[in-house]
Amino acid sequence: MSDPRGVFSAVLTPFANDLSVDLPAYLAHCRWLLANGCDGIAALGTTGEANSLSLAERFAVLDALSAAGITGEKLILGTGSCALPDAIALTRRALELGSPHVLVLPPFYFKNPSEDGLYAYYARLIEGVKSDDLRIYLYHIPQTSAVAIPHNLILRLRKDFGPLLAGAKDSALDLANMLAMLKLVPDFRLFSGSETLLLPLLEAGGIGCITAGSNIFPAATAKTYALWQAEGASDAAKAAQADLTAKRKSLDGAPQIPVMKSLLARARDASPWANVRPPFLPLSEAETDAAIGRAATLDLASLR
Repeated sequence: MSDPRGVFSAVLTPFANDLSVDLPAYLAHCRWLLANGCDGIAALGTTGEANSLSLAERFAVLDALSAAGITGEKLILGTGSCALPDAIALTRRALELGSPHVLVLPPFYFKNPSEDGLYAYYARLIEGVKSDDLRIYLYHIPQTSAVAIPHNLILRLRKDFGPLLAGAKDSALDLANMLAMLKLVPDFRLFSGSETLLLPLLEAGGIGCITAGSNIFPAATAKTYALWQAEGASDAAKAAQADLTAKRKSLDGAPQIPVMKSLLARARDASPWANVRPPFLPLSEAETDAAIGRAATLDLASLR
């Protein structure tokens, strides 16, 4: 099985009007993303509102993805949970269904955990899953989790568990931190959590991105990656990155998940796409109009 690389969409989770997970809409959106330039799907992460889903709902999403053939190197599954037994159970199911690549948040409810405490969490997860096929990607998003991934933790886990600690997703928007991670381990597989740093990370030895904005502009993200593969940091690749950065910044101005869902709802004439789970709230019509105005460089017709 190949290792994942390239453009992975941190896929949104659509909800029906009763706020249950709409699995048919979910799979349709995943297929649309794959058909429009994404190399794979990163499911049940921050953008997917995973921590607002029950464990049973997360199992159901994973099972649906597997039944649809979205597995292996096409899928990176978020299996992190503050409850270690839940993280173990979901990670085991992913492996059973042929999806060994998992993105794991640190346990985030209790703040300021020690490095030893974080090590114990990841070590017990690995030991509880008991599979040499497991490939863990650490999820560094301290602005949301309030729990950073210390560099020494990466070294300790790699020393003790080797390739089972495959890499990380860095969503902190700190290129210097990403460059430091790459220097720690020669074959560390690092994804950017932001489109704005895709090309700089690729130049430094990263392997791609796992991003929310690719729900809205997958083709532009894929273009930047494809140009890098073909030409390196050429003028064309830099121009594509500048366009991609502008598209990503056009989503600013309101909470990211409701904005993207509202854009999809309007573009697809499918009002349930605007549904979010509390504590998020859907955008009003006026707020959606304003978001569309800010995203003037986006072609809403391309989202259908």
